[in-house]
Amino acid sequence: MSVRVKICGLTQPADVHAVANAGARYAGFVFFAKSPRNLDIAQARDLAVIAPAGLCKVALIVDAEDAFLDAMLDQVPIDMLQLHGRETPDRVAELRARHGLPVMKAVGVATAEDLPRLDVYAQVADQLLVDAKPAPGGDLPGGNGVAFDWRLIADREWSVPWMLAGGLTPDNLGEAIRLTGARQVDVSSGVESGPGQKDADLIRRFVAAADAAG
Repeated sequence: MSVRVKICGLTQPADVHAVANAGARYAGFVFFAKSPRNLDIAQARDLAVIAPAGLCKVALIVDAEDAFLDAMLDQVPIDMLQLHGRETPDRVAELRARHGLPVMKAVGVATAEDLPRLDVYAQVADQLLVDAKPAPGGDLPGGNGVAFDWRLIADREWSVPWMLAGGLTPDNLGEAIRLTGARQVDVSSGVESGPGQKDADLIRRFVAAADAAG
């Protein structure tokens, strides 16, 4: 069984083509003003409409208000919402019902004390994103290029599919998959030549590493 790859933080048409050509399964578009990968609605629409069939288009949002989500989803053909803020379980369930889209909830992990939150969100989300917990006071909830101790979730399973994120690169991906048993992985800064600048060769190498590990 192959490992499914999500490349997040796409900002240019070339990024979408690189992700599709490499064989990734998910393309992530970031809606968060503090991120170097932030898109406005028009930019995201232009990228989403060129994504080929079969490439799941994911909107990364951080504590977004309903008015923004309504406007964004009215114009951008999104397939999944990724909640990367402080959304409560009730808010996750509310958004699933309101928009009729599958929802992935990101949960930051630093120590074993963070793991019970994954069980809580597994009851209301369609998927989990197991990410490195950002440093206190950090501006970005994700995309920081920092890993957590993968042994904390070695061969863990939840009641919904899950995806591993946080500090992954083409060079460490094989080890991360070996230690965790992840069948889905997510990368942003690990395939960039600079903040927000995706590198097509690194994207190809990352997907190839996932294929080799699978």
